[in-house]
Amino acid sequence: MKREIRLNARLAGPIVLAQVAQVAMGFTDTVMAGRLGPLDLGAIAVGVNLWILPYLFCVGLLMAVSSMTSHFFGAARFGAIRDLMEQAGRTVLVLSVLAVGSIWLMAHGLFLLHLDDGITRVAAAYVKAVSFGMPAIVGYLALRFLSEGIGYTKPMMIIQLIALLANVLANWVFMFGKLGVPAMGAEGAGWATALVMWLQLFLLLGYILRHRRYRFIWITPAEAREWRKTREMLRVGAPIAVSLVAEVGMFAAVALLMGKLGVTEVAAHQVALNVAAMAFMIPLGISSATTVRVGHALGEGRTWLVRFRGFVGIGFAAACMTLTASVLFLFPQDIVAVYTADPQVRDLAVKLLLMAAIFQLSDGIQISANGALRGMKDTFYPMMITLVVYWLWGLPLSWYLGFSRQIGPQGLWMGLVAGLTLSAIWLVWRFLRLTRCLPTVSVPATD
Repeated sequence: MKREIRLNARLAGPIVLAQVAQVAMGFTDTVMAGRLGPLDLGAIAVGVNLWILPYLFCVGLLMAVSSMTSHFFGAARFGAIRDLMEQAGRTVLVLSVLAVGSIWLMAHGLFLLHLDDGITRVAAAYVKAVSFGMPAIVGYLALRFLSEGIGYTKPMMIIQLIALLANVLANWVFMFGKLGVPAMGAEGAGWATALVMWLQLFLLLGYILRHRRYRFIWITPAEAREWRKTREMLRVGAPIAVSLVAEVGMFAAVALLMGKLGVTEVAAHQVALNVAAMAFMIPLGISSATTVRVGHALGEGRTWLVRFRGFVGIGFAAACMTLTASVLFLFPQDIVAVYTADPQVRDLAVKLLLMAAIFQLSDGIQISANGALRGMKDTFYPMMITLVVYWLWGLPLSWYLGFSRQIGPQGLWMGLVAGLTLSAIWLVWRFLRLTRCLPTVSVPATD
């Protein structure tokens, strides 16, 4: 047990730090835009909610690369990994075209929403600038999930930290007009994001081409091309993509509902959600590590380890989130004070943060159970669970408690708690059911 936790943590640690650095990039964009004025800040807030959707769809679809690579690596089918990368490259080209096209369509569609003319114009310019970096970030994701699939996660941590520093520098140059570049405001933040996306791709591509850890891919002839790998990538990845968009969509819908209650409620919701999102990076990293560990066990044919590794990952995530829940319960005022000095916002944010503490355990269990199922290439059933618990259970309950029962912001968050709790229970049951018939012979684990 201790050994498996150590191996899981070794994989998860760099992913957690990389995800925190990625979230920090959005934080720095917001803080630096705040110095320009409410117009640029509002434009970036609107724009991010547009381009993040095709980005998350690409993330979900390409997560299948990690699951498939872990199976091939466990089975020592290195030629299959090389063939998978070639086919993933073609998928990246198609996804890039679709992502850029959808972002431009949404940018033009902003004018149909009848927002403030200034925000619409600046937000459209911002997302169009970001779109030029989408081909790079989609390629980066394919390489990232390849590396995670073979169990090597440190490069992404280092690259993401470099990207964070580069993003701050590029924002300073393009947003504020430094080093001879004209000040472009929020649009400049879009160009900075696009440039950083290309930087991430070139850094990871160069690392993979030169480091000896990946040498087995290039010296092994590719297996005979099997287009079923592409079909399997779509079969495994498409449900993950839909699940990601559905989950983020539910949180976005709750944010819109919060807007019906008032400015103070929206601000408090944003503070509490940002804290919860930072805490969520921990089980998200453990989930990715669990996917790899389960996939390796199946690829090696050691099916007796699948349930063990899955439940170690779920238990590890639950333990970590119990710790974060304790911090949120004990120090909510101190945490909220970092974000705002407004007394009304602070009081409400503290109440919401206590509710966030309640769903920490459920959130950790549901995402890690999802990771274990991804390691088994089981993604369609979890997608259906996500759609049911978030959109047919959690969101309607939020509306009922928040408005029909007039509980307000806390009622809206009760729906989130209920959705995440039901998701955790259902996904763990699914993992139990799938692993029930697997052999359970006790054999020592190995790397």
